Amino acid sequence: MPETLSDSFVKKAAAPETGKRIYWDAHRDAPKGFGLRVMASGTRAFVLRYQTKAGEQRIQTIGEWPKPWSLAAARAEASDLRKKVDSGADPLGERRQERAEPTVADLVEAFDKGRLGALDSGKEIRRYFDRDLLPVLGKRKVRAIKRRDIIALIEGRALEAPRAAALLLTYTKLLFSYAEDRELIEVSPATGIKALRINKAMATVQRGRTLDDEEIRTFWTAADTCGIHCLTAIALKLILVTGQRPGEVCGMTWDEVQGAIWTMPAARRKTETGHSIALTDTALDLLEQARVEARRLNERRGWPASNLVFEHRQGQAATPRGLSRALVRYADALGNKDNPDWGRWTPHDLRRTCRTRLAEIGVAGEVAERVIGHAPKGIIGVYDQHKYQHEIRAALEAWERRLLGIVTPRADNVVAFKLAAA
Repeated sequence: MPETLSDSFVKKAAAPETGKRIYWDAHRDAPKGFGLRVMASGTRAFVLRYQTKAGEQRIQTIGEWPKPWSLAAARAEASDLRKKVDSGADPLGERRQERAEPTVADLVEAFDKGRLGALDSGKEIRRYFDRDLLPVLGKRKVRAIKRRDIIALIEGRALEAPRAAALLLTYTKLLFSYAEDRELIEVSPATGIKALRINKAMATVQRGRTLDDEEIRTFWTAADTCGIHCLTAIALKLILVTGQRPGEVCGMTWDEVQGAIWTMPAARRKTETGHSIALTDTALDLLEQARVEARRLNERRGWPASNLVFEHRQGQAATPRGLSRALVRYADALGNKDNPDWGRWTPHDLRRTCRTRLAEIGVAGEVAERVIGHAPKGIIGVYDQHKYQHEIRAALEAWERRLLGIVTPRADNVVAFKLAAA
C-alpha cells in the first residue's frame, strides 16, 4: 500500500524480519515510482521504480537515509530521474554500463596481455605506465579521459625529465590507440598531441644514455656468468669495443673479416656505403670466442658450418631485437641501472658509449665519426677522400686501453695494457 512519506514515517517505518520492504510514496510532490526501501537490518534507502522503453522493470537506488540523502533531497533527485526516464533514458542501465566500463588501469592490463608481450620494449613500457600514468589516471574510466588530461600528465613529467616525458607520450598514444582499435572509445584522446606543443625541450632532446665506468665493468664481467647466451654476450661486447651499429654486428659474416680488418659491404649498412674497421686484439679475441662457441653449438644441433658469426637460428643471423630482449631479461644481473631520464641502456647505447669515450680520451671528432661509420657531409665529404685507416686503428686501440683499464682489476692493468699494445 502507498504511504505518504514524512520524516517521522521514514524514521519509524517497520523493518521486515527478513529481506526487504518498500513503502511507495503517495505524497503529492513525489514522482511516480518513488519509495523507501527498508532492509531487515534496519538500513533505509530511497529508490525509484520505472520501466524502460524496452519494457524492463528497474529499481534504482538513490541513496541511504538520513545521510547523505534527506527525504526532501531524495524526492527532488527522483523527480529529475523521472524526467530522464520519460524522455527515453535508462539511468540505472547507464550507471551499470559506466561501472562496467574499464578504467585506465584495466586498459593497461589488457594492453599488457594483448600487445606488450610481443614487444621488445614491453617491460620498459609497462614500467612507464606503472610509474607515471597509473598513479595519475589509473582509477579514471577510459571514456572519461580527455585530451587535456593527457597533456597535463605529460607536461608534469616534462618539467623533471623531458626525454622520459616524450617516451611517456609515445607509449600513451599506443595505449589509447589500442583502446580505439577495440572500440572501447571512439577516438583516442592522445591523437594529434605533439611533444613540441607541450614542451619544446621534449622535441629537441636526443637520447643521450651512455654507460658509466661501474656499468661497463659490471656488464663486461657479468656477461660471462649471468646466464645470458654466450653469442649474445659476445655481440654486445663487440658493439662496445668497435662502436658499430647493433644490426651491423649481428649480421657480421666470417668472409667480411680479413686479418685484423672488418669490411662491411654497403648493402648491410644504414648509410649504404661500405665501411672498414680495424679489429683490436680484444675484438679479435671476442671473434675467436664466437667461432669456438658457434662450432660447439653446430655440433650439438647438427647444423652445418655457417658463414654467420652470430647465427641465431639455422641460416639466420641474430637481431638487435634479440639483443634488446636479452638485456631486458638479464638487466639486474648485468647491472643495467634505470636512469631517470633515459631508462635502462640498450644495445645502441653501447655504440654511443664508445663514441663518447673516444672524445673523452682525446680522439679528434673527425676521426671518431669515421670510427663509428658516419659518412662526412657537405663539401668535406666531396673533397676529403682520405680513408683514415691508421687513425681509426689508433683511436680504437686507445679506446681498448681505456676499456681494459675499466674492466681489469688495477693490479693487472699494466699487463693488460702490454697485451693490448702487443
